[in-house]
Amino acid sequence: MGQLPKQTEFTEMRELEEMIRESAIPKNSRSYRIMNKIGEREMTRTSTNSKPNIVKKALLVASAAVVLGGTVIGSGFVSPVMAATLKQIPVIGVLYEGTSEEAVNTAIEQGILSEPNLSVTHDGVTLKVADLLYDGTRLSFILEREGVDLPSTASPYLSEDAVIIGDSDSEYVKSKKVAKEDQEKGYIETPKILVNGQQIEMGEGTFGDYPQQDNAYIVELTKGLSLPDQFELTIQANVTQVNETFEFKVPVNVTNKSVVVKPEAASKSDGAFSYTVKQVDISPVSTRLVLDSIGPVPTSTEQSGDYSASMVYYELVDDQSNVLAPRKFEYFNSEPKNEYHIDQLFSPLNGQTKSITIKPFTLTVNNKDWSVVGQGQNSPGEKTYLTDLELTIPVLP
Repeated sequence: MGQLPKQTEFTEMRELEEMIRESAIPKNSRSYRIMNKIGEREMTRTSTNSKPNIVKKALLVASAAVVLGGTVIGSGFVSPVMAATLKQIPVIGVLYEGTSEEAVNTAIEQGILSEPNLSVTHDGVTLKVADLLYDGTRLSFILEREGVDLPSTASPYLSEDAVIIGDSDSEYVKSKKVAKEDQEKGYIETPKILVNGQQIEMGEGTFGDYPQQDNAYIVELTKGLSLPDQFELTIQANVTQVNETFEFKVPVNVTNKSVVVKPEAASKSDGAFSYTVKQVDISPVSTRLVLDSIGPVPTSTEQSGDYSASMVYYELVDDQSNVLAPRKFEYFNSEPKNEYHIDQLFSPLNGQTKSITIKPFTLTVNNKDWSVVGQGQNSPGEKTYLTDLELTIPVLP
């Protein structure tokens, strides 16, 4: 199995965070460069009921500085309180938005969701593993911290093997290069994750502060994992100014992982643009869409002159006309490419769903600054649906 990716993007994202802190964020000024840079790095924005805090978003990614994929949940004890308040607790409240109580209960029964309630204390600092999720395609869990009072959980210091992007001699970078003996006690460094004693291979994910809860550190691996139904998960976390490593071993036993649907002849085209659905993964807690597209993006009459079409996005609608909420909505503030590989998570299907319809759409963007027309607190922007590219996929016999 592979090695944990190095923190190659840590410095760049921390510098963006600092720029944002110091900016009044007027349009077409420094914020324009910041948001374009974030777009180039394919950063993501998660839709919430409250207006997103751009600094928190930068912090979450910067403290992670690693991109991975999804895997793990153990067969630990699940308390009645957890089952009753599942959608309010950290991680699960985010992961299970739009999930029914029936789906949650099924996830618990199948070992997809558990509350290991494991804790380790070293030198007055306690870490606890809480709220693990594994459905065959992703891993999510939280480390809760006790014993120190700090404004965040993720270590703000550059690791010794960090690759510096940009000006390595800047004052900001220098401020993060702190000798271990001089670092403040209690920050969590990027954990190592092992399966049956070996570090896991991974594609995408996040390590870092969980902004919705104090003293909580989130690990969410969403892509690129291939694991057995039964294995031993090991989490090794180091904390600044604590000599011992915090190690947790969690047995994982999932009775039913995701159902994988690989449809035949699942392609649609309109002129030079086409896409092909590779597979749809269905679990009690999520729906994953995997597809490839090729060709220039179709445009509407409104997407001309000073405006153009974004990349093509995909909306999922079940056979009861329910729209599946995306796990996150990604903005790519740049000119669309001619080829894309999409691997995206959505809310789960109803158990009785027999088919889903894929509804491609584009957003309209301003060519001057790549801002999205109609983007707001509760909207990714004005959608232009590409009806000739709609495709229905059977998911049940």
